[in-house]
Amino acid sequence: MANQKAIVLHGIQKPLVLEEVPIPSIGKDEALVRIKAAAFNRRDWWMQQGQYAGMQFPIILGSDGAGVVERVGDEGHRYWVGREVVINPSIAWGDNEAFQGKSFHILGLPQDGTFAEFVRVPVANLHEKPMHLSFEEAAALPLGGLTAYRAVFSRAALKGGDTLLVIGAGGGVATFVLQWAIHAGAKVYVTSSTAPKIERAVSLGAEGGVLYTDGDWATQLRERAGGFDIIVDSALGEGVAHYLDLANPGGRIVFFGGTAGNLPPLNARKIFWKQLSLLGTTMGSPADFAAMLAFVNQHRIVPVVHGVYPWHEAESAIRQMDRYTQFGKIVLKVS
Repeated sequence: MANQKAIVLHGIQKPLVLEEVPIPSIGKDEALVRIKAAAFNRRDWWMQQGQYAGMQFPIILGSDGAGVVERVGDEGHRYWVGREVVINPSIAWGDNEAFQGKSFHILGLPQDGTFAEFVRVPVANLHEKPMHLSFEEAAALPLGGLTAYRAVFSRAALKGGDTLLVIGAGGGVATFVLQWAIHAGAKVYVTSSTAPKIERAVSLGAEGGVLYTDGDWATQLRERAGGFDIIVDSALGEGVAHYLDLANPGGRIVFFGGTAGNLPPLNARKIFWKQLSLLGTTMGSPADFAAMLAFVNQHRIVPVVHGVYPWHEAESAIRQMDRYTQFGKIVLKVS
């Protein structure tokens, strides 16, 4: 079996190393994609830290990727060979749009991911790369863009004229939430730990923002925006108690992560009296991914890329995530 170069993680808190591994074989309904660019997600960082369920080593990380289809497992899928594609990393979602099935998993664990010259994926997860995007820009899109799209549209049902609050501007998903909401005609405010990130969000179309390190951050937001129809959060933690006051009657509060801890005690009377909805969300369905790409193509949206690194600098690139200083996605130029 022929070999390829790949970025491999051999253990908890071990560095990412570039080495030779076998090119994966493919089944009947699978394709082999030659990766041109891949992108990091916070998921990859948590895996390297050993803070992720189901870890196994060695593993090729990477959920985001764009490239060219090298071959397919069945002649019936011959259409895809040679085409420029972006990969949907949401594998085996299942038949129910409302939630993922028991077989659902994300590319990059347990199945080897996109930090390699070649990746094996189901043909069903191939999509035409948006023509207005480079491989590096397209590679930044899949996981974060999909998570944001489902949170904003499928779960929170955002519509033009809504006012939306993004907690933690600068992260990959949060940046896509900002972009999706602005292009859909919403007014967007953000919180962040640094003034430069707020300024960057404003340059992308946000109305303004506040530092969540300020003790009165919630009061500042109330004075500036009045209230929010939608609040999108990936952290949880003590700040969630303020969301019940910041949300407008009928508001939707959407969560897709818990990096700051669990929910604090909440005043449930505010939830039912204001008719609030607390919504959980994870990744997205095939229909969500297709709708996201259509939205990107319609508005010719370009993902925000913090930086592009050659893939032999993968370890240096992921260290950028240690300090939470990036705004947008960190991309690897694979080949």
